[in-house]
Amino acid sequence: MDGKDYIAYFTMEIGLAEAIPTYAGGLGILAGDTVHSAADLGIPMLAVTLLHRKGYFRQKIDASGWQSEEDAAWPVADLLREMEPRCSIEIEGRTVQIRAWKYEVKGVTGSSVPVYFLDTDLDQNAAQDRAITDHLYGGDMRYRLCQEAVLGIGGVRMLRALGYGGNGRYGDIKRFHMNEGHAALLTLELAHEISRQAWDMAYEPTMHTITPEVVHLVRPKCIFTTHTPVPAGHDKFPLDLVHQVITGYHGAFSEREKEFCPDCMLNMTYLALDNSHYINGVAKSHEQVAQLMFAKYDIHSITNGVHAATWAAPPLARMFDEHIPGWREDNPSLRYALNISKRNVWAAHREAKQALIDRVNQLTGIALAPDVFTIGFARRAAMYKRAELLFWDTARLIEIAKRVGPFQLVYAGKAHPQDTAGKEVIRRIHEIKNALSEKIKMVYLEDYGIDLAKLITSGVDLWLNTPQPPLEASGTSGMKAAVNGVPSFSILDGWWGEGCIEGVTGWAIGGDKDASMESRDTRAEDAHALYNKLEMIILPMFCNEPDRYAEVMRHSIALNASFFNSERMLTQYITKAYFK
Repeated sequence: MDGKDYIAYFTMEIGLAEAIPTYAGGLGILAGDTVHSAADLGIPMLAVTLLHRKGYFRQKIDASGWQSEEDAAWPVADLLREMEPRCSIEIEGRTVQIRAWKYEVKGVTGSSVPVYFLDTDLDQNAAQDRAITDHLYGGDMRYRLCQEAVLGIGGVRMLRALGYGGNGRYGDIKRFHMNEGHAALLTLELAHEISRQAWDMAYEPTMHTITPEVVHLVRPKCIFTTHTPVPAGHDKFPLDLVHQVITGYHGAFSEREKEFCPDCMLNMTYLALDNSHYINGVAKSHEQVAQLMFAKYDIHSITNGVHAATWAAPPLARMFDEHIPGWREDNPSLRYALNISKRNVWAAHREAKQALIDRVNQLTGIALAPDVFTIGFARRAAMYKRAELLFWDTARLIEIAKRVGPFQLVYAGKAHPQDTAGKEVIRRIHEIKNALSEKIKMVYLEDYGIDLAKLITSGVDLWLNTPQPPLEASGTSGMKAAVNGVPSFSILDGWWGEGCIEGVTGWAIGGDKDASMESRDTRAEDAHALYNKLEMIILPMFCNEPDRYAEVMRHSIALNASFFNSERMLTQYITKAYFK
């Protein structure tokens, strides 16, 4: 027995490598960065997720700009190691067997973090149960609830089977960290565990019901991070469906249903909120938004970060190795980027940019030029991210390119398969791309994933972000750009309210936005603010004063990359939540 107190990090999706397509976007990439930094720091952490055998999806975009999806099957047995223990849960009265596959994340100092992927594709399971873990965010409401039962309930049981907690071969689990509400059913399983011990020790037969006292014992064990104000990010299930799917507790929670399921709905976010001792949003502005949404709870904030060693492009990493040795295990030392010459920063960036240009030209046949100012926008294609804002007034955009200096655009991003509005955004951008082709070169790269993200965030000259406030809880793509010395040009929402020092680390589009949930249509004013600053400040600086632009690039690394990293983020979780 190793006797450690572990942090168990539960997440529906996780982005560890391009070859393991078990992530959809920023939530999963954050999870991957978190475990990488935990391994670097030697934190006793383990992660629990689902084995999405068919991935999220492979994105295909036809000539009209319409997205279609294909399964993203991957060689599980070649990349993960199957574990021997099995556990089971009951779904719709059937016993569903679960196995785990292990992936070891190695840190820079030799420590490692195991990631356990839960899998129901076993011969002894019914056909519909074998498919439960196949698709990330696929299927209907029932399918999603089955998945969340496997993750939350099955995840706790699998950790016990593997030897975590009790008298197992490993130490105990000190905290259960829920990365969004998908895993909130783990709180029910923890309460049931505690109650089962009491029932087994009772001298006389006792009612098998979960008491309020037991629920209070669960709360100190749990941490909940909420990531979005967008309603679609908060799963809710009708109580009738819950009764149909989760049949293994045999009425033990019947007296708690009114607390856990107000209005006859199981809200996974509220289940996590009610049963966690520490709750946080993912930026200071998101703390305010979440506090307004969940007024009766005490919401804190820990601003997200990215794993610097993962996201630094090879030429930038080599530059850091030469000038800031030890930066991988000491991310704050990136502040010494101010000592690196602007010539060296430019040279490293040009090499990263050439790698992006080469890939774009290979994939699209559209010949982007390495000397032309390149703007990048690569986000999930959701309406609130407003990918079309740059094209609010295409005549003015063309005029800026004609009078001030040429620029080219690199876009990418997937829409959820059931998000027709998101797919329409991609289609309209393709129409705009074709209309602009003679005036402004533009590409929309399909199947955005980890490898493309590394190329785009390091290879463009400016990172554009235009969300509708206050719906961007944090955003981490601009942080990845900052590691590579690429300044952000963004609405002051999410992390950029903390990261933007105007003209020093990048530029703001418009002014501070109200943190209230009364979202109004600001597209026209935001678009004009974007055009004004692009025309009068950013593009002239790049074209005519490259030294000043390089200074902004240097400060992006020294001020933003040195702070908005997952090493700092995890250190805050340790002091505020994990071991407090």
